[in-house]
Amino acid sequence: MAHDPAHDSAFNLNPNTLVRLLGKPASRFTRADIVRAVEELGIRMLNLRYVAGDGRLKKLNFVINSRAHLETVLTLGERVDGSSLFPFIDAQSSDLYVVPRYRTAFINPFAEEPTIDLLCSFYTREGKPLESAPENVLAKAQRSLQERTGYTMEALGELEYYIFDRAEEIYPITEQRGYHESHPFSKWGVVRREAMMHLARMGAQIKYGHAEVGNIVREGRQMVQGEIEFLPVPVEEAADQVVLAKWVLREVAYAHGLEVSFAPKIIVGQAGSGFHVHTRLMKDGVNAFVEDDDLSAAARKVIAGYLMCARSLTAFGNTVPTSYLRLVPKQEAPTSICWGRSNRSVLVRVPLGWTGDAMSMVGSANPCEPQVEPLSGPNPQTVEIRSGDGSASVHFYMAALTVAARYGLEHPESLDVAQRLLVDTDAATVQGLDQLPASCTESGRALRADRHIYAEDGVFPTGLLDSVAEQLEDLGDEGLSERLFGDDAALGELVQRHLHCG
Repeated sequence: MAHDPAHDSAFNLNPNTLVRLLGKPASRFTRADIVRAVEELGIRMLNLRYVAGDGRLKKLNFVINSRAHLETVLTLGERVDGSSLFPFIDAQSSDLYVVPRYRTAFINPFAEEPTIDLLCSFYTREGKPLESAPENVLAKAQRSLQERTGYTMEALGELEYYIFDRAEEIYPITEQRGYHESHPFSKWGVVRREAMMHLARMGAQIKYGHAEVGNIVREGRQMVQGEIEFLPVPVEEAADQVVLAKWVLREVAYAHGLEVSFAPKIIVGQAGSGFHVHTRLMKDGVNAFVEDDDLSAAARKVIAGYLMCARSLTAFGNTVPTSYLRLVPKQEAPTSICWGRSNRSVLVRVPLGWTGDAMSMVGSANPCEPQVEPLSGPNPQTVEIRSGDGSASVHFYMAALTVAARYGLEHPESLDVAQRLLVDTDAATVQGLDQLPASCTESGRALRADRHIYAEDGVFPTGLLDSVAEQLEDLGDEGLSERLFGDDAALGELVQRHLHCG
């Protein structure tokens, strides 16, 4: 077979080490490809990773003893104790298999020995996907959406976080003025840049990173906020890359002697950390959210689905009591259930898109390039739901969003709901809008009320939904904000307890 230079050039800008080596997209990786990479790169260890009930990545280490041993692990996976990994699991499923997904393979950037890691899926003793496993719930949500509507969901996350350090006297930070600031007025951008490069080499599709609004100085310590935003990919991949990003940011910060937190609230009255999620529907490579340079009917129906399910979505996107110290008025976090265009006070925002005359801007900025050819690929328009935070159970939350999108597409009143809840002013000033829950307890009740929506098509097992609702209700945080008002010590203890959620 003749060598095709064009085939090489298709991957020479790809930062993923394995994609460049193997000359194919990660979605086409096979067991033989992983074996080849291990042999050619001198890999000595292999890690199997999987997301447990607490949303964090777990790990099994293997020393590669031989090619036969490697092929066995890649084929069979390994056995784990499911009862130690999940708060809810059927008694007959306490022993589980974890089986690697080859497309997720990456070179571990932190291992002392050359190591390759793979994300895994959970299977029961019968060899069937575990119904309540986070990655399987999300896969079922995507499958239900596609089978019933013909669309698939793509998503991207905006991951905000704080880094803790000693306050600097040289070019000191300005409180609540960190947005897109650059060094030396912004601190620890090196953590963000290192994390972004690691993630890109691991296969994550990154859009950009930047300093965020939150700058806090307290008692000789500074807390600086950053954000990494991803590109839209199939929703299953979007969840994987956010979980990986949390792990990578923690590892990079740790290497610098720093602490990083994705907690929704660090200091009451200061900017919290959100986990905004952008979504779009795809069909035959076309973004179904745009029609005639405007928002399509499908997009409005999906927005309506998010709004109708908004209260119960918090059960997956806002899972600790400090979540509801962030969801308060006048803090650039939503409280009213409504949507709008380029309006950051609403729950669902339609960001600026590049349609119509906007495509001529580059010609204005660059007189030597007056003729701009249309870009290849789908229209970049998305809709953004702004309620989630760093405590989110990422796979469950994105599965719930996918269910809500399908619910909106099929609900007969969706377009009317979207029309009625469109807001073009500060949402806090609009009377009569329904409000998001004010506590985990209230969120759990909302999930029970909407339980039938998430259980449809068997996407979320009913036992899992009941377990999530019960955990939220057991936190007993109803009225917590009012009870702790003015009690700085109690608030500080609450924040510290949930500092490393997610």
